[in-house]
Amino acid sequence: MLKEKRILIMGIRNKWSIAYGAAKSAYKNGAKLIFTFMGEENRSKVEELISEFEGAKAYTCDASIDTELEELFKTIKKEYGKIDGILHSIAHANTEDLRNDFINTSKEGFSHANDVSAYSLVATCRIARDLDVLNENASIVALTYYGSTKVLPGYNVMGVAKAALECSIRYLADNLGPAGIRVNAISAGPIKTLSAKGIKDFNSILDVVEEKAPLRRNVTTEEVGNAVTFMLSDMSRAVTGQVLFADSGYSIMGI
Repeated sequence: MLKEKRILIMGIRNKWSIAYGAAKSAYKNGAKLIFTFMGEENRSKVEELISEFEGAKAYTCDASIDTELEELFKTIKKEYGKIDGILHSIAHANTEDLRNDFINTSKEGFSHANDVSAYSLVATCRIARDLDVLNENASIVALTYYGSTKVLPGYNVMGVAKAALECSIRYLADNLGPAGIRVNAISAGPIKTLSAKGIKDFNSILDVVEEKAPLRRNVTTEEVGNAVTFMLSDMSRAVTGQVLFADSGYSIMGI
């Protein structure tokens, strides 16, 4: 589905991450992979992680800093030419803003969560477009979660940030559509990732999904990765501005 397509996966962390599951699916489907990660101190760990993907390279990039995004895309264009897809797997909120009641979210914490988790996608799309890095019919996919539309204990400001991300996707889809570029999101069911550890009583959420979801089970990073591959592929060329749920159907349930 992605044969010979050059795909940038932004925000890989470890083998339990959704980004890693997406990388495995994309690679299996023929993609040539490029990665970004946070913190030069993590380089050796990330390079070992991606060593199974032949020809893959990783670049450090803080997507909340426009100049770092500009440097990233200039480097990518120089070394690879134009690319065919981007997975935005970047989000962060301060621990205290996840552990405390939402009403106690600090102004700084609110700004931080929205800047890193939502605005970084806007900046990524704008800079990639302005530097002419995206091929015609390129596809951009971001990761979101059910907490963008429903109150989930412990998700707090991240739910607000994901709501901003989803709304941004619709506006970006409209802006980039005339160039044939699509922008969508995958709303994954809860998965035990490093980020999930910041959510209080996360295991109870897994239990509820397993009990209530139509498929009576939680999802895996590989399954979500396959949904990402579909959105990055030409099979979804008529789809843009949408949120696709990969959550065993939990989001359709009323109780």
